[in-house]
Amino acid sequence: MDTRTTEAPPEGSDTERRKPRTLRRVLIGLGVCFVVLGLVLVAGAWYLQDRLVGQVDRVDDAFAGLESRPAPSKGEGVNILLMGTDRRSEEPTTGDDAAAPSWLPGQQRTDSLMLLHIDSDREHATLVSIPRDSWVTVPGYGQNKINAAFSFAGPSLAVETVEQLTDLRVDHLAIIDWDGFEALTDELGGVTITVPETVRDSARGKTWEAGEHQMDGEEALLYVRQRYGLAGGDFDRIKRQQNFLRALMRQTLSGETMANPTKLYGVLDAVTKHLTVDAEWTTGDMRGLLLSLRDMRAGDVTFTTVPVKGTGREGKQSVVYLDRDKGRDLWGAVREDRAAEWVQENGAGLPRTVD
Repeated sequence: MDTRTTEAPPEGSDTERRKPRTLRRVLIGLGVCFVVLGLVLVAGAWYLQDRLVGQVDRVDDAFAGLESRPAPSKGEGVNILLMGTDRRSEEPTTGDDAAAPSWLPGQQRTDSLMLLHIDSDREHATLVSIPRDSWVTVPGYGQNKINAAFSFAGPSLAVETVEQLTDLRVDHLAIIDWDGFEALTDELGGVTITVPETVRDSARGKTWEAGEHQMDGEEALLYVRQRYGLAGGDFDRIKRQQNFLRALMRQTLSGETMANPTKLYGVLDAVTKHLTVDAEWTTGDMRGLLLSLRDMRAGDVTFTTVPVKGTGREGKQSVVYLDRDKGRDLWGAVREDRAAEWVQENGAGLPRTVD
């Protein structure tokens, strides 16, 4: 393997073990951001929308040096790569108040990775999770976990790796940090989740009793980051994250939120304060996309995971092997705006359904 720069921190190292698993800086809520932001326009509050979008931070060189890229999506389809990193920082790394860089060589991996595809007709969207341990080809570095690409060379290599895996052109990049997720949840007054069976997180001494739970931001983090006590480990954690995102979207788009201007503004403010996007995504383009999504609702979004063949080990690393054939079919369906039909026919990608 080519090692032109500092290698990413080894999985299983003392540093890796010490890192609090704060949902792996997951970007639950990012899908909500792109569906909901445009809804503020319905009330004619243009000046508020400009203010909100104006506080979104920008990351430079997200597409620097990329060559031989896939063709753009058909029609007006849009692909947005959603990322969260595992870097610990005392200062914000995303949003307009970021005081620390969002990427430092060799110091973090993308522990949450999703591709959001918005259909050409703006009537449907698909959110595809990619397991952080997926064993893929990282351009210039050979076979490695997909979450190492960001550590090796930053956002542009992460984009290139995803484009090579999916044969889909990434139009935009978005990152939201853990603070943004927690703030969004609390701004909504908590989110209601149903836990179908009692499970215990032995790592944190937390037992989730079967039944309905009204979770604030802190509790939500405990819920979505649990791995111990779940039979599928990280796979089941991905499903929990998707389950929570569904609930988050339902509550964000509810009449109670949308009919309350103060609450709606607080939700949008919480998201945009912690949001970083690529510098090429202009405010005007973002505004146009958001306005086109004004009629989309939570039920119009399909959640799935890239098909997985199984797990194994590469050296000392535990890895996830993707099902390449089924994956090509899924990405082809995404490209052709028929992902919802594909998921209905083929399932959601992972082998076990959990809470």
